[in-house]
Formats: sequence, C-alpha cells, structure tokens
Amino acid sequence: MAKGYWVAHVDVDDIETYRKYIEANAAPFAEYGARFLVRGGRHMIPEGHAKSRTVVIEFDSYDKAVACYESAAYQAAKAIRDPVSTADLVIIEGYEG
Repeated sequence: MAKGYWVAHVDVDDIETYRKYIEANAAPFAEYGARFLVRGGRHMIPEGHAKSRTVVIEFDSYDKAVACYESAAYQAAKAIRDPVSTADLVIIEGYEG
C-alpha cells in the first residue's frame, strides 16, 4: 500500500500563535501516525516561487493522510493557524515503483 503525504508551503505572520497551532496539531498527528520528513529548514528555490516554510509529513497510507486532515481535532488546530498564516497544502499518494 502506498504511503500518503502532506506537502505544505506556509508563510507565518504571527509565530507565537502559530506555535499554539503546532501544540494543537500534535494529538491528531500522533493519532494518525504522522511522521515529519521536512519541517522548515534550509532550502533554495531555483525555479518558481514558494512560501517561506515547507513541511512534508508522511502517513502510512493516503487514506490516513486524508482522515487526519478531515478529523475534528486537526480542523480545530487549523482554525488556530488560519488567521495567522497563508498555506498551500497538497495531500498526495506516494509512488510505489
């Protein structure tokens, strides 16, 4: 079964409030087995445009990745994030070649 991933690009306007989002998302991420592969960090943008922060989160399956996003606990965390950030998020199934 292919893994599922969240790939997010985020600009944060208020880091203190954003930290509350990080605290709030810990429970749903633990429940759905999320593993951070990329969480900010050094980067370059050789083509196109991106936001200031990139995050890649791995789940055991695409269905778990979607279920986590749709969960009430994650949506409550997202409600903290939304007013203080701008994000592009893709939930995508991994490739099994």
